[in-house]
Amino acid sequence: MFLSITKSPLPGDALLQRFVDSGDYTDCFVTGIDTQVALADYVEAFYTTAVFKAERLVLKWAVARPSTDREAKQLANGVIDAFAAWTVVERRENQMLLMDVRGQTCSWFMLTAEPVGSRLFFGSAVIRSEKTPTGPRMKWTYRSLLGFHRVYSRVLLWAARRRLLGSAGGSRAQAGSDD
Repeated sequence: MFLSITKSPLPGDALLQRFVDSGDYTDCFVTGIDTQVALADYVEAFYTTAVFKAERLVLKWAVARPSTDREAKQLANGVIDAFAAWTVVERRENQMLLMDVRGQTCSWFMLTAEPVGSRLFFGSAVIRSEKTPTGPRMKWTYRSLLGFHRVYSRVLLWAARRRLLGSAGGSRAQAGSDD
């Protein structure tokens, strides 16, 4: 099902690179789609999938941060910079970096145009915020959830890809036919 989603090194110009440089945890997943996609379409698709709507429901009740599909579209199009539990840190034509309200995690989106289609990147950073005698480290709660997080990240990217495929008039994705 998720064969088309692969773990990847961060591109050199990735906005998430600053967290690699500071020694924080980062990950990067990538997939391809055989149509040209704008960053706004990708971000909106990501935040309006059924999978992410479940997370939005949790955020609404757990941290009093409700959000709507309309707000997801506004975020994607640069109309607003805060969405659910995240705020935009930096936005470029082909990528966007968001940080959670507690300053402990980041979400990152990037796309690149390919000869046929687009390459979609999604990644995260977890900031080492726990102070120890040997230096900062990731809180145990985040460390204990990394396995789940890696699977969940792939599911989120897969769901966004499927949503984009559905809106692209039935085009097929690159690198697999898990749809």
